Amino acid sequence: MKIRNRGASEKNELNMTSMIDIVFLLLIFFVMTFKIVELEGDFSIKMPLAGQSTAQVDVTELPLKLRMRADSDGNLAAMELNDIAMGNDRAAFDKLRNQVSGLLGASTPGEAEAGEGPELEIDTDFNLRYEHVIDAITAVSGYKDGEQVVKLIEKIKFAKPRS
Repeated sequence: MKIRNRGASEKNELNMTSMIDIVFLLLIFFVMTFKIVELEGDFSIKMPLAGQSTAQVDVTELPLKLRMRADSDGNLAAMELNDIAMGNDRAAFDKLRNQVSGLLGASTPGEAEAGEGPELEIDTDFNLRYEHVIDAITAVSGYKDGEQVVKLIEKIKFAKPRS
């Protein structure tokens, strides 16, 4: 067996230019789509000022607590705002609205948008009828004064229902 052209072996070279182009394109793609996120645990916490032991606490800094008790039929038996009795009839919701307006006073419109507004926590009995909770939310969220809407409380949360 005779092998021809023994000295004329060809060199196979790989052209790296196109591979380097692809690497740079991928690098540019990942750099341009990289999104910087905030670090986990970076909270904006408002701490009270130290050294003011005689300072009064503003009620809008704490969540207002509305306790609604039900009788055995699910009707409203008693309603209390920060341990102040409001009653259990239709006039109790008007009294609740007046009490909340008196506690908050005149608030600026931009205050609620910035997340600085007051907060209400509603604590109900398990068998309380839903219509009473809606009436309470309506009473504390605001009212219409002529043509102008007056907003009172926009942040409302619920405690676990009591049995």
